[in-house]
Amino acid sequence: MDRQISIFSALSAKAKIFSELVMFKHSVFSLPFIFIAMIVAAEGWFGWRLLLLGLLAALSARNFAMGINRYLDRDIDALNPRTRGRPSVDGRANPKEILLFSTLNALLFIAVAWMINDLAFKLSIPILLVLGAYTLFKRFSALAHIVLGISLGLAPIAGVVAVSQAITLWSVWLSLGVVFWVAGFDLLYSLQDMEFDREHGLHSIPSRLGARKTLTLAFIFHIVTIFFWALFVSYANMGACGKSAVLFSALMLSYEHYLVHRDFTQIDRAFFTVNGYLGFLFLALVVCNYL
Repeated sequence: MDRQISIFSALSAKAKIFSELVMFKHSVFSLPFIFIAMIVAAEGWFGWRLLLLGLLAALSARNFAMGINRYLDRDIDALNPRTRGRPSVDGRANPKEILLFSTLNALLFIAVAWMINDLAFKLSIPILLVLGAYTLFKRFSALAHIVLGISLGLAPIAGVVAVSQAITLWSVWLSLGVVFWVAGFDLLYSLQDMEFDREHGLHSIPSRLGARKTLTLAFIFHIVTIFFWALFVSYANMGACGKSAVLFSALMLSYEHYLVHRDFTQIDRAFFTVNGYLGFLFLALVVCNYL
């Protein structure tokens, strides 16, 4: 019994470490938009089977992306005061464990895609390649912010493919909105590492353009976000609840920019709290539309 308790404690501790490694609690960004696409594609409830498979696909894809990011960024994270306490740097998770974790999640994602439908399976490996590209991009191109946006922007596409085995025009508008939403708040988040990126030759828009121009560009990106989400609501023939989702998103993004413009120490609050609530509020209003 004592041995079983000891093994359970060790596994629990390791799970906690890997949860911190991939920042599991921040899965809130992509999850709502997968289910928004699934609800709209099904015009309501899409079934328990797809709910479970959608969760597994979203979490395994994100775990793969974050695991590869942490694995490849060990050298950079060790130099940055903001990131040197990560498990991938301080020794709590060794490189072989991280690589194994990422590989297992990639295989799980492919297996889940196979169980969903043929199109999902065919798209699974290209999606994984895009998810893994972000870390490499920031070493040679400031377009890494867009690549991160595309990574999360694939979530609505995956959702509609899971339900209908097709990519609809409204899902493209929803996806493009997510691309610019994520790229915009990643610009704001990257302001924290602006000087570090300059000193170490990393390619980010803040390190090239400076804080003021980055703030302006992030604001433009979020205007584009609202434009695409308005197109999504229109092409999906959604009613007042859908229009309210776009309106509240605009208000919340405005508040996010207000926080960051006022005080850069509010970046974490703007990045995690406001954007997390935005996704789930959008999802709730889409559910409301079909009730």
